[in-house]
Amino acid sequence: MAWDESDVRLVPLEWLKPHEEIKVKNMKKLLTMTLRWGGFTKPLIVDKVSGAILDGHHRHAVAMRLELARIPVIAVDYFENGSIDLELWPSAQIDEISKQDVIDKALSNELYPPKTTRHRIADYLPPIHVSLEKLSLLNPTTSEEFE
Repeated sequence: MAWDESDVRLVPLEWLKPHEEIKVKNMKKLLTMTLRWGGFTKPLIVDKVSGAILDGHHRHAVAMRLELARIPVIAVDYFENGSIDLELWPSAQIDEISKQDVIDKALSNELYPPKTTRHRIADYLPPIHVSLEKLSLLNPTTSEEFE
């Protein structure tokens, strides 16, 4: 299955739940690029039930820093989607992890350290451009329209 632009949705920023911390230096670089591009060029991947962020913690942090109302995501069934593999980064401070562990952490008040989990996504992510202006709108007239 390959995703395309029609699979991307704009969701309220507060619905999303990170499961790990970010590297501030990486977020600042991405913030600079996002401002240069004038928008988001890649959607986050999130669990459609819980709102847990699977891929895109730094993009989420940029959206938080910019105080955006919405953010582009592709929502997936994390437990049933066979194209999403979960691994640990070599520097992870734990020995094993499950998809349920990721969801549990996202729903808790504590986060894993940066770069603990790695989600390999076999499906191609579509290139997008959603302007910062559109993402800052609280009540858009059309929520699925992309530039």
